[in-house]
Parts: sequence; C-alpha cells; structure tokens
Amino acid sequence: MSNYYLHSMNLTRTLIIGNSGSGKSWLAKRLAEHLQAPWIDLDLIHWISDEHSIARPRAEALGMARVAASKNRWVIEGVYGWMVSELVEQATALIWLCLEDEDCVSYIRQREAKREHDELLIALLEWASSYRTREESSGFAAHQRLFQGFSGSKLQLMNRDEVTAFVSTMQQID
Repeated sequence: MSNYYLHSMNLTRTLIIGNSGSGKSWLAKRLAEHLQAPWIDLDLIHWISDEHSIARPRAEALGMARVAASKNRWVIEGVYGWMVSELVEQATALIWLCLEDEDCVSYIRQREAKREHDELLIALLEWASSYRTREESSGFAAHQRLFQGFSGSKLQLMNRDEVTAFVSTMQQID
C-alpha cells in the first residue's frame, strides 16, 4: 500500500468489514479520531443486549444504521453484511480486514481472557472460526461480493501488520 494510494482515498464515509476479532473496532476508532468523524459500531445497533445476545428487530436495526449513514462524515464498522449492503451506496471507502480465521480467534481469546468458560464467548469463538465457510451475509463469501462490487476507494488488509501499517501511514498524512 503506497502513501499515494492512501492519500488519494476518499475516507469521508468509510465502511470497515471483516470477521469478528479482525480488528474492525480498533481500526475504526483510530480512523474516526484521525478524520474527526463519528465511529459507529454495528454491534451496538444489531444487539439490544450484547450481554444476553438479544438482537434488535431487523427493520429497526436497519433504520438506525441508515440514520447513521445519512450523516456527512462517519466510520461505520461491522460484520453484518445484510446491514452493510444497505449502507454501501453512501460510503466513499470500503476497508475489508481479511485476516485468517485462526488469527481472529486468537485475538478474541486475548481480548476476552477473563471470560474463559463463558458460553457466549465459546459461541463467538466457534462463529469466528467458521468465517470462511459461513454462507450467510456475515461470512467471507458475502464480504468478498461486497468488496468486489464496491466502486469507490477500497482496501483489503490481510494481516495485523498491514492494518498497523495502514494506521501508521494514515497518521503520517496530514
């Protein structure tokens, strides 16, 4: 990734997609700070209660996501392809964190070390490890279709080093 390419990207309204544990929130927070734009985590829209895995009704979640995407500037991140596909028309950039499933699982284990025997954590680890084989809108194939079909500025980052390099390069361009 060259500084020139990064400099030419229109990051005004950036969508970040990828597997659970790929670093979407970490990247989104830093990019939003850099752009001085709001950071919207689709987990907070999708789940009424993350603690109890209670999902918000789909139409309500889509409405909330559309309101967030109607603003002039934002960084929106999430795994939910069904929501992202509704917002992609407003996006100026799409970043796909396409890390290996094992790396995502490892990161979740590190991040959630205190929740070792938690049933929700075990389910999340299983879900993250199935990213490449999941057929629904939050899986690899659906994210790949979103990425390939996107006509704006786009970037695919394949590992933590590339994500870190992107952030470092972004911080140098001011």
